Amino acid sequence: MMLSNLLVSNMRRRRKFIELSSLAAMRAQFLIECLADLKKNLVKRGLNLLIQHGKPEEILPSLVKAYGAHTVYAQKETCSEELNVERLVNKRLQQLLPQLGNGVSRNQSSTQVTRLELIWGSTMYHMDDLPFECSCLPDVYTQFRKSVESKSTIRGCIKMPSLFGPTLAIGDWGCVPAINELGFQQEKAVSRDLLRRYKDTRNGMLGPDYSTKFSPWLASGSLSPRFIRDEVRRYEKERQSNDSTYWSLSLSLSLSLSLSVHAILFELMWRDYFRFLSIKYGNSLFHPGGLRKTVQSWSQDQTMFETWRDGRTGYPLIDANMKELSTTGFMSNRGRQIVCSFLVRDMRIDWQMGAEWFETCLLDYDPCSNYGNWTYGAEEMSPTEEKDQLPGAEAALGDMGEEGDQAEEDGGGGLDPGLCQAAERDVHAISVGNDPREDRYFSIPKQAQNYDPKGEYVAYWLPELQALPSDKRNFPGQSYIKPVVALKHGNTNKSSDKSTASATRNHQAGGKQVEGSKRRTR
Repeated sequence: MMLSNLLVSNMRRRRKFIELSSLAAMRAQFLIECLADLKKNLVKRGLNLLIQHGKPEEILPSLVKAYGAHTVYAQKETCSEELNVERLVNKRLQQLLPQLGNGVSRNQSSTQVTRLELIWGSTMYHMDDLPFECSCLPDVYTQFRKSVESKSTIRGCIKMPSLFGPTLAIGDWGCVPAINELGFQQEKAVSRDLLRRYKDTRNGMLGPDYSTKFSPWLASGSLSPRFIRDEVRRYEKERQSNDSTYWSLSLSLSLSLSLSVHAILFELMWRDYFRFLSIKYGNSLFHPGGLRKTVQSWSQDQTMFETWRDGRTGYPLIDANMKELSTTGFMSNRGRQIVCSFLVRDMRIDWQMGAEWFETCLLDYDPCSNYGNWTYGAEEMSPTEEKDQLPGAEAALGDMGEEGDQAEEDGGGGLDPGLCQAAERDVHAISVGNDPREDRYFSIPKQAQNYDPKGEYVAYWLPELQALPSDKRNFPGQSYIKPVVALKHGNTNKSSDKSTASATRNHQAGGKQVEGSKRRTR
């Protein structure tokens, strides 16, 4: 007999700065809907979903004892809290041995314990098919991508049987819980040829069609990345290839290379990379010094952090993105990079505070992608910043003075959040992550001009800006709240309103300071 189970994260991960917010109700509601859909689809195929409320290490052994299961199957996880649950479940299953045999018929020896068999999933490339051990995973994404693409293959999807049954004779299968049963309040929820335009829209910020929006279903395990890959391949056969299916990158640093990279698979590979990276580095992903264990000082000024969290920084592009996040549980690819850069580079706030807020809000939260991306964005100024030094050779992707797909190759933050979740070269910095370019600063004026030139996005989330001319919405001057800090690079007086650039409150000398060498326990 097999026990098939769905373990839903309890969402109450240990936190250092931020307590669980009611905003997490949006993700809870999404998981509830995924659970209901799974149950419905299983019933259609002759099975059912047994739903019980409790800790896995308590519920699963009780089911094994009740139904005489010889094996419990679950997906293999990589981060410490999930690994601890695996250990607890396995320990409790082994403790069942002396209690078995009370009239329960089992097709196994009485001395054989119930096995916990962990199945690798969630990635496009299977861990066993990598051309290296995870302990030897390259620290630069490009090296990982090139090696995997040339030496590994993606396994095909298993065909879904039309019928699974028969099911067990269970009297009470349990019900999908309502949101209030989990201690949350109900939140109001806020066939198109979109793949053809994916490459052109993946950096957008407004509207439903600028990204795939796959990420919440990928994060919850409702959608397989290999299934997406198969569907993309099918699409290619049905329609002629275009710039959205492949994009070319010209790399020149003593070598002239021409790469053709499949856009959506490129993003899924980033998602894979962060998952494998969590195996290699373990809890370093969550520590203040990040993967490089750098010693840094960050401000933990709660008042300043709350201006960022609540969208009250005085910079419309930042505030609009933060309003969208708290309202919908989603933020665009571009927006995530911008608000991260602003928090750690302009406000000098501890990156872990930002990562924990994203963890609270995002529908597509998963620890590997979220904390992996934040370690990429968390950069500390080096003593040589005024020299504007070039990063290492492996970081030189085309023109380092411009952002875009070239810079995203090694940038980490270029991930489409619709699948999982490029920086300007202004200063030299030390990253706590694996970004070899070490210069992930995003100029707000440039981002606004490039990605919201008419101010449509900021006006949507900040209605007080709607009456302003389109060229002043991102640079409203005295028509908007004063900026809480000055930008390190660039200014917002593009509309000739110099008051916006000069109105600042420099908090960097104040606020609680902590040494980045203190390790976080997760």
